[in-house]
Amino acid sequence: MSEAVSALKAAAFTGGIAEVSLMDPIGMISVRGDLTASYMKKTLKKAVGLGVPDTRSVQMNGDRGIAWMSPDELLLICPYDQVSDMIDTLTKGLGSNHTLAVNVSDARAVFRISGADSRDVLAKLAPVDLSPAAFTPGMIRRTRLAQVPAAFWIEEGDSFRLVCFRSVAQYVYDLLKIAAQPGSAPAFYSAKP
Repeated sequence: MSEAVSALKAAAFTGGIAEVSLMDPIGMISVRGDLTASYMKKTLKKAVGLGVPDTRSVQMNGDRGIAWMSPDELLLICPYDQVSDMIDTLTKGLGSNHTLAVNVSDARAVFRISGADSRDVLAKLAPVDLSPAAFTPGMIRRTRLAQVPAAFWIEEGDSFRLVCFRSVAQYVYDLLKIAAQPGSAPAFYSAKP
């Protein structure tokens, strides 16, 4: 088995208003089907240990999670080396029902944006209200980051996790670095009263 390689080989930007780093490869499985069906709920509970999240929500339990992506799509998150086993579990549990479970791990890149100004960095690039009252832990947004699609959520505190297509990883990394340049903090969301 070949070794997993990240899209940009451990790219990291520090010294700005937020830190931006590419995370090691993470297991991601796109699951499509009837999210209200009992067989779906039961299978997800067995595979990930979590239930179906509410609309525009993400649930994490350690290194495993489920993110709502659309009314009939979820993104399952797990350690990279456990994707095959999880797909086997999903395939058995979902059976012949009209569903789809696909390994998308190598088609995605995952970034961490952290620091007191991380909300401001993302707000420069995405048309999302990132105020602490409007965007709280447990929420996920699928949106555009400048010219490309992306999804992000609060990992913890002032740390966000952002997922994009691997093919645009360099573009997204460059966008995030520019938005996080030293001295560029609008201090809109991070301003202290």
